Amino acid sequence: MKLLLIASALSLVGSCATHSYKQRIESLKQGIAFENRTQVEQFSKSISPTDLRDHVCKLSSDEFEGRKVGESGHDKTVDYLEEFYRQEEIPSPLGTSYTQTIPREFFKEDIKESKNVIAYIKGSEKSNETVIVSAHSDHLGKDGETIYYGADDNASGTAAVMEIAQAFQKAAKLGIKPKRNVAFLHLTAEEMGLNGSLYYVDNPVIPIEETVADLNIDMIGRVDEAHKDDRNYIYVIGADRLSTELHYINQEANNIFTKLNLDYTLNDVNDANRYYFRSDHYNFAQKGIPVIFYFDGEHEDYHLPTDTAEKIDYELLALRTRLIFATMWYLANSDNRIIADKIR
Repeated sequence: MKLLLIASALSLVGSCATHSYKQRIESLKQGIAFENRTQVEQFSKSISPTDLRDHVCKLSSDEFEGRKVGESGHDKTVDYLEEFYRQEEIPSPLGTSYTQTIPREFFKEDIKESKNVIAYIKGSEKSNETVIVSAHSDHLGKDGETIYYGADDNASGTAAVMEIAQAFQKAAKLGIKPKRNVAFLHLTAEEMGLNGSLYYVDNPVIPIEETVADLNIDMIGRVDEAHKDDRNYIYVIGADRLSTELHYINQEANNIFTKLNLDYTLNDVNDANRYYFRSDHYNFAQKGIPVIFYFDGEHEDYHLPTDTAEKIDYELLALRTRLIFATMWYLANSDNRIIADKIR
């Protein structure tokens, strides 16, 4: 009888805890409200498939020679990005320079120095808090005369960050500034072991404690084999690893604005591919910063010379970019900073 009573008591405690957790999650979800939805829709629509195509085609052209770290093709990429932000009149937190130089001594392999690129828009109210959107700008370069173009990996993500920056700047020029700073970070040396982001988090331009979240984009222009009959998707990885709230904010942004199929398959902690550990967001997560990794999955041209610009679905790329923009808009304008409630 005593054992039965103990078992019943434990069962009751467990059910109460489960009920309390469900109540907390429901309360959290109900608290996520997009104010000024028309503004989000207005500026997200400025994210253009045509502009995305122009950037991807340029970055994955012969001229850029596969954008290998430390080589002339990646140097041209850095110049292209810096010129874009100057033309858009989006400043840098570094002052007159947009680049963070990584010395060759930092790299374990024989690689010349390389550069991260960063621009930002200062917040109107909470200038000691910053939301980052990131993408790596490098790829695999050349093998002899064969160019690894890297249109999806990661000219697609680089172009997405540029379009998100432009959308925020269009709003700012109309007097609609984000409450928090928004930063646009192009990281080098991802293909060399996430070295650009590793250097950045150890030498941050924006203090780690002031960094609210990192939304990382790495390959969002194609469709993988698993979704050949359902192209309207994006893999979401890591959103719930450090912050329960971030996961539901991204879901709500999608429910309202883009209605993609958010696929969490690759977010499974038991997933053999271990994608959570394989792109630049991971180094931010290691510092306790909530992250999301947006990804289209591996396709038949992954890390091959055949990853070329004409294979990108630009309408889909634009839709996925609009989701990231909407999520960033919320993070930049919510009354309270999101909480990293799952740090152990």
